[in-house]
Amino acid sequence: MQDLNSTQRFSDRVADYVRYRPTYPQALIDWLRKAHGVTADWRVADIGAGTGISSKLFLDAGHTVIAVEPNAAMRNAATQWLGSHANFLAVDGRADATSLDDASVDLVSVAQAFHWFDPERSRHEFHRIVRPGGLVAIYWNSRRLTGTPFLEGYESLLQTYGTDYTSVAERYADEQRMHAWFGAGWRGAASFDHCQLLDFDALRGRLMSSSYAPQAGHPKHEPMIEALRKLFDACAIDGRISVDYDTQVYVGEVP
Repeated sequence: MQDLNSTQRFSDRVADYVRYRPTYPQALIDWLRKAHGVTADWRVADIGAGTGISSKLFLDAGHTVIAVEPNAAMRNAATQWLGSHANFLAVDGRADATSLDDASVDLVSVAQAFHWFDPERSRHEFHRIVRPGGLVAIYWNSRRLTGTPFLEGYESLLQTYGTDYTSVAERYADEQRMHAWFGAGWRGAASFDHCQLLDFDALRGRLMSSSYAPQAGHPKHEPMIEALRKLFDACAIDGRISVDYDTQVYVGEVP
C-alpha cells in the first residue's frame, strides 16, 4: 500500500502545487478516444487525484469524475477548484482502498501519483472497481533532462540541492515495467510533447511544489533559490524559460 509519508508529503506544498504544476495535453484524451474507444460517457475514477489537475482534464472532456485522494489538504484544494462542477466528486481513499463500489467505473485514471502506489495492491483494487471491458490509463509528465542549457542546468540543480531527489526520480517506471504491470491486459503506450513557459516566480513555485525541494529554513533552501535565479537569468528568453516534458501514457485492462 502507499506508505503514510507518501500520502502526506505534499501537505505543506498545496498552494504551489495548485498554481505551478503542469497540466496534461489534450492529445492524451484524443488518443484515448481514437485508439481505445473511450467516450465522454465513460465514468472516470481519478486515483491519487491530488489538487485536481488530472481530474480537470477529464471533466473538460465531458466525463463524470470521482477524484480519490487521501491527502485532506490536496483533496480540499480540488474541491474548492472543481466542486461546483456537477460531474465532479472528491472522496477520501487510497489506491489500494478507494471506497468505490465493485465494477462502478469505466476508466481508472492515474497520473503523477502512480509511483507512490503499491503495484500489486493497487492493481487488485483497480480490477475490483473497473467494469468488465473497462480500462486503466496511467500517465505522467516526464521532465526532459537534456536538450537545452536550462533543462540540463535544472537537473544539475536538483541533483545538488534536492533532499531525496534521486530516490523519488528512480520510482518512475519505464514501458517495460508498465507492460509487466498490465500483463495480459496490455493495450498500448504513447508519448506526447508538452511544456510550461514560466517566468521566474512561476519557476520558483514549480520547483517548490516538488516534495524533494528543501523549504525555507532548510540550509539548502537559500543556496538553491540563488542557483535557480542564476540559471533563469542565463537561460531566459523574453523573461521566460520552457520546462519541456514527454507525457507518457500506458493503457490496458486489469485482468
